[in-house]
Amino acid sequence: MSKTYGTGSAAVPALRDVSVEFAAGALTAIMGPSGSGKSTLLQVAAGLDRADTGEIVVGEVELSRLSETRLTLLRRTHIGFVFQAFNLLPALTAEQNVSLPLRLAGKRPGRAAVRDVLARVGLADRARHRPAEMSGGQQQRVAIARALVTRPAVLFADEPTGALDSVTGREVLVMLRELVDRERQTIIMVTHDPVAASYADRVVFFADGRPAGELLRPTAEAVAARMTGSGALAC
Repeated sequence: MSKTYGTGSAAVPALRDVSVEFAAGALTAIMGPSGSGKSTLLQVAAGLDRADTGEIVVGEVELSRLSETRLTLLRRTHIGFVFQAFNLLPALTAEQNVSLPLRLAGKRPGRAAVRDVLARVGLADRARHRPAEMSGGQQQRVAIARALVTRPAVLFADEPTGALDSVTGREVLVMLRELVDRERQTIIMVTHDPVAASYADRVVFFADGRPAGELLRPTAEAVAARMTGSGALAC
């Protein structure tokens, strides 16, 4: 697939003939320097933006063939997305924030289901708390619960620990790892942090809009070494 922003002399290629697959039931990290295309890849793969050419397949559904209405419905029911910013509504409680995707999809959220997903992220006792009454790590856990409440086929995470301190960030990473190991949740995560990437089963490096190599069973030291010196292009 390819994706270019702008036209003519102002055109900026973001993805250049990319062909990459992500394993189900695994945590894959995407890394690369600024402008390498990693965030664009995440947005296109999640159906938040459209590729100019090529196919995007989630499960057995090819996204480019969907109308905007069907694509919106797919995102609400089969795709979860977690951002660096928590994007919680401050006036709502944790359980109300978590239930939003179901309400937007026209479904009546069951309290038991909402409480269950909060328990899965370790916040069973915070259901009635509003964002201002929770720490940053707890707010990100609510955001992850909100993404999981529809039982998505894949969870996309864009710098999910970027706004957290190292201790809180580690707690979130442990939780994501447990979701993969315990529930076989498929997670694709963009990160700049070698420590975060070390929680992944596989790291895919991007440079100049293309995959530039990968690491399996990565360590933080191996990722850092790959990202420094000759950088991701040496993969």
